[in-house]
Amino acid sequence: MDILMLFAIGLLKAVIVVFLVMLPGAIIAVYSERRLAAFIQLRIGPNRVGPFGLMQAFADVAKLIFKEDIVPAEANRFFHTLAPLIAVTTTAALFAVIPFADYVMIGDMRIDFTVAPNVNLAVLYILAVSSIAVYSMTFAGWSSGSKYPLLGSLRSAAQMISYELTLGSSLIGVIMMTGSFNLNDIVRAQSDLKWNLFFQPLGFLIFLVASFAETNRAPFDLVEAEPELVGGYHTEYTGMKFGLFMLVEFVHIIIAPCIIVTIFLGGWQPPVPTSILNAIGVHEGTLPMLILQLVSFAVKVLSMMAFFIWVRWSLPRFRYDQLMNLGWKVMLPLSLLNIILTAVVMYFLK
Repeated sequence: MDILMLFAIGLLKAVIVVFLVMLPGAIIAVYSERRLAAFIQLRIGPNRVGPFGLMQAFADVAKLIFKEDIVPAEANRFFHTLAPLIAVTTTAALFAVIPFADYVMIGDMRIDFTVAPNVNLAVLYILAVSSIAVYSMTFAGWSSGSKYPLLGSLRSAAQMISYELTLGSSLIGVIMMTGSFNLNDIVRAQSDLKWNLFFQPLGFLIFLVASFAETNRAPFDLVEAEPELVGGYHTEYTGMKFGLFMLVEFVHIIIAPCIIVTIFLGGWQPPVPTSILNAIGVHEGTLPMLILQLVSFAVKVLSMMAFFIWVRWSLPRFRYDQLMNLGWKVMLPLSLLNIILTAVVMYFLK
């Protein structure tokens, strides 16, 4: 019975995250990107469908649903269909270990605000699941039976493999300081404004840049470079298959800031010392603390989302050789240097 109860609670949490975080977050990301891009480029942005253009994203989804699903004659239909499903599944799976808040006590029942709260290897889980996403791009490009998508998929494989090394090694300093791979432990270690950003500034910068490359966001969007690849790995996709790839791209604007906030910016920890919160009657496990944690996490994530959008519409795209040189000759050595510096500092401060 206990196992069934745990399974039911986990399933309910997953449904809530998908329908109250992932999908609404994607809509917010679409609208925010259009509005901020228009602001940066001195344009108006969406303002026709609904008040202030708020219904534009829903109109786009409706249009994609009713578009014809065209599959090229030379395409492998199975993998052509499988590719966007892999992309959506792996992206949604990353939300399983993100702690949106700590917990709240309702009577004798403790409710954790993480789909899977006790994953002791959560950091490795994120790195492992995110690395599977490269298969969706590879399958999409290869199965399309066209040279331009194939080139885009090969680029994506090379790019993601290159920057995954940097992404993982940039987190080792945080893991060394915290002594845990559990994201909840990492967040709790950052209480009272002891954010890892202040102790791991180099690791934060490296992880931030690598996140742009992993999410294929400009200036690292070489996998879908329009001038030379038409549209990249999803050139031959139409209808909702194309819509799923677009959904994943905008969900990446949510999941990457969630991971950055969790590991480097205190996660759900409010930017107020715990002693002050306790003094005003806000205690751990209570509803006021839960609301404060959720608001704090949301504000941090939305701020990082705005930064991601700002960078995309401000910086030009790198050349491919510059992208690879930055990953292998600059980012990876710096991440290794960060590990050494962290070890030396911890040795002399122990």
